[in-house]
Amino acid sequence: MKYARLTREQLEEMHQEFINFLATQSITAEEWKDIKTNKPDVAEKEIDVFSDLIWEGVLNKVEYLEHFSKQQIFLFQITAATINLIAVKVENEAIDITTHEGYNWLRSNLMNDAVNIYTSTKAISEDRNKDIFALIKQGSNITKGDLYNYFAEIVKS
Repeated sequence: MKYARLTREQLEEMHQEFINFLATQSITAEEWKDIKTNKPDVAEKEIDVFSDLIWEGVLNKVEYLEHFSKQQIFLFQITAATINLIAVKVENEAIDITTHEGYNWLRSNLMNDAVNIYTSTKAISEDRNKDIFALIKQGSNITKGDLYNYFAEIVKS
C-alpha cells in the first residue's frame, strides 16, 4: 500500500464507489462474496487498492493543511512545486491555543512578544501526494486555506 487503508466507517460511506470499483474489474456482487469468503487475502488486496485510489484522488486536490498543538500552529500551502509553511508559536506555556480561550488570546495578542511567526518554503519531492500524506499522518488536517491566507497577509505587512 502506498497510503493507508480506509477505515471501516470510511468504506461504508464509500459503499457505492467501492461497488463501482469492483464493477470496473468485472467483479459481481456474487463473486465479491465468494472472494471475501474463500480468498480473504485477495479481498484485502482489493480494499487496499481501492483505498489508495481514494487517497490519490483526495491528495491530488489538497492545497492547504493545518496542524494545531498547544503552543504552535503549522499552516501549509501546497503548490505544484513547493510546500509553504507559516508557523505560529506561542512562547507562553500557560496559553493553550487548542482551547477556545487560548485561541482567542492568540487572536487578540498577535503582536505580543510571546507570539512568533515564522515562514519557510520547501521543494516538493518527486511524489507530491506522499509529502502531503506524511503531513496528514503527523496530524495535519485538510482545509480551504482561510487561516493560511489570513496569516500570509500578516506576514506581508
